[in-house]
Amino acid sequence: MQGRCACGQVTFAVIDARPTATFCHCSQCRRFSGHYWAATRADLTNVTFIAEDTLSWYRSSDHASRGFCSHCGSSLFYQPDGADHLGIAVGCLDQPTGFTPGKHIFTADAGD
Repeated sequence: MQGRCACGQVTFAVIDARPTATFCHCSQCRRFSGHYWAATRADLTNVTFIAEDTLSWYRSSDHASRGFCSHCGSSLFYQPDGADHLGIAVGCLDQPTGFTPGKHIFTADAGD
């Protein structure tokens, strides 16, 4: 499957992504995405960047960074330090994805 940011300046292909979406309600994800974060994940070796000139990374905590397009602002990725996988926003993937809802995490931190 393929994905991209809103303006198309960051595009990528991914194979063997997890078939479920995880919904994260933590305050960082809500601020970064504007709502809770819906993401799948894939091994780094299964993600190929086609265009990434405007892909930027924001150090969002002492253990992870978040990838976004510096041109249009689309929030795209979550990368834990040292992990061999990448969290990928399901909303940036071309339809149909075939994903099913997985789990909700950090619900105690959910917005009102």
